[in-house]
Amino acid sequence: MHAQTAPAPTSDLLRQAPARVCLVGIGGFGGRHLANIRRLEEEGRVRLVAAVDRRVDEDGVLGPDVPMFGDLEQLGAAGPDVDVVVISTPIDTHFELALAALRMGADVLLEKPPVANLEQFDRLLEAAEAAGRLVQVGFQSLGSHSLRVVEQILASGEIGRLRAVGATGLWSRDTDYFTRSPWAGRRRIGGVDVVDGVVTNPLAHAVMTALHLAGARTREDVAELRTELYRANAIESDDTSVVRVRTAAGIPVTCALTLCAAEQQDPFITVDGTEGQAVLHYTRDRLTVTGPEGTRVVESGRTNLLENLLDARLRGTGLLCPLASTGAFMRVLDAVRTAPDPVPIGSAHVRWHQDDGSAPRAVLEGVEDWAARAVKAQSDFSGLGAPWASPAATSGSIVLRGREVAQVRTGADIAPTSSPRPFLHPVRTLGGTTVTDQQPLDHVWHLGVGTALQDVDGHNFWGGRTYTREERRYVWRADHGRVDRVAAHQAEDRLDEELAWTGPDGTAVLTEQRRWTFRPVHEHAWELGLRFRLAPAGAHPVRLGSPGSNGRVGGGYGGFFWRLPACPDADVFTAEAAGEDAVHGSTAPWLAFAADFAGRPATLVLRRGDDSADPWFVRHAGYPGVGLALAWDTAVTTTTERPVEREVRVLVVDGRLDAAAVEELLAGAARGRVA
Repeated sequence: MHAQTAPAPTSDLLRQAPARVCLVGIGGFGGRHLANIRRLEEEGRVRLVAAVDRRVDEDGVLGPDVPMFGDLEQLGAAGPDVDVVVISTPIDTHFELALAALRMGADVLLEKPPVANLEQFDRLLEAAEAAGRLVQVGFQSLGSHSLRVVEQILASGEIGRLRAVGATGLWSRDTDYFTRSPWAGRRRIGGVDVVDGVVTNPLAHAVMTALHLAGARTREDVAELRTELYRANAIESDDTSVVRVRTAAGIPVTCALTLCAAEQQDPFITVDGTEGQAVLHYTRDRLTVTGPEGTRVVESGRTNLLENLLDARLRGTGLLCPLASTGAFMRVLDAVRTAPDPVPIGSAHVRWHQDDGSAPRAVLEGVEDWAARAVKAQSDFSGLGAPWASPAATSGSIVLRGREVAQVRTGADIAPTSSPRPFLHPVRTLGGTTVTDQQPLDHVWHLGVGTALQDVDGHNFWGGRTYTREERRYVWRADHGRVDRVAAHQAEDRLDEELAWTGPDGTAVLTEQRRWTFRPVHEHAWELGLRFRLAPAGAHPVRLGSPGSNGRVGGGYGGFFWRLPACPDADVFTAEAAGEDAVHGSTAPWLAFAADFAGRPATLVLRRGDDSADPWFVRHAGYPGVGLALAWDTAVTTTTERPVEREVRVLVVDGRLDAAAVEELLAGAARGRVA
């Protein structure tokens, strides 16, 4: 690791004022640097003594007293002496320009991203150290005083222990944005790395700020890194992407970014703690903190990075964004650089919008929701099943009458805190209506259809927070297990799976024998069956519990669970009762859930396939989900001699049925009738 510190100020330097500044790149964002330099000139802190650009200053923005040079070598040969070089040029020019500035003996303010690859980054670090000069990188958000506030909040425990960090960037850019310069929207030009794209340039501040708040500064601070790059525009680079990082300290960082939002929104950073959350809108230096004591808003100022560099020269003040502290970001940039070209998004998922007098802009349908899910679930777009993304990790599918009615997901792409496990999603009616959801914002650990338990000898195989008897509430714990497929065999009407339930320390806890069955029972209905057997992985009995068995009244979920999509107007009923409150906790022979899903009517009819008396677990008002509660208010124990076995059958029906229609369909299904 290279540590860059300011040289000790001398009496001559302390008397030196103002600092002599050269601006490299007067167009584009260089105009903002020029305005900042002029402001500091008025304060007597700097003097603009030269500028460098390949273009001519046709507008006279520099004035008659500032000489213009074609490059830094010309400036070095002709003079005048320069103390600070501000570089605001295309990405691919940063490295050589910064080296030239260091050779002149100047300190450098280098626009983000600092360079175009890790090799250049390492060489520039070495050059700065050898020259004894300072290099500040222009991630302006790191000047925000809100960052220090977040650090203080975490240190005080106001939102608990740091659990995860996310960055959400929902910007909108028209086609002119990608033609504004030769390098815009390019990955490389003539074999030279350019690395433009949503991750590395327009929303690079979001990535950098998220990494900073997660404690990832140097390249060694990044333990794991994955990218998923897409483009809706006709460009080389990415305009819609997810970056997932796990820091050396184990903190997950998820960045979901797009230039194809329906409307431009302020980007923000989400800092999740075990007891609350802090949300930083870094462009406004506005921090919203929510904890056990309520919500408060903190408005902060920020320190200008050029002023900070001047203070470092004069007083030895620490740089807010030294080159070495962008190492983690450079790991991300290099991963984007070396990744396969972004995947084009199909035209069916993109609509083009054109405001009066502007160029057309691509709008990616639903990207706002998918980005929110990605950050909260610590997932990427493919893992969530976004319709325009690459296919999710599956191990097969269920096909009836030539139609795919379910995908068998491996769960390999699920975050550890959501207890990765195999599941079915999407599950569809024969008419194509989707009747499952995966990782919705209200519970990102809800995964389609499958088996899950929150308390297996103290291990959480459900995901999310754990309800404990001691705390009498849900708490975040490092207790999440995972379920992996060991073997499988699929026939025309069934799928047999052998699964291993493993604790957070890698210890084998349970084995599961799972059988899915599937058959059509009517022109508009098919039946999905699930039979599972849970047995100890070792010789000792294993306790299977739930929040209900740990003291939460009515919270006995666990075992079989089916998460449905949003459906505000639903009918939930049995033969004897109707409504969530009436059927929740009941032991009726069957239960029906009828609703419109994305405007299409469908009904699920669930019934036991065994003689157990497990109560129905039903939710609708808070979120739509149904299941059979294996441990409603009392834990059950599985042994090698008497493993726990359960069976459930579900009719998946097009259309909304009433009780009479349900009874008729059940009678036909019992006779094995296939229409």
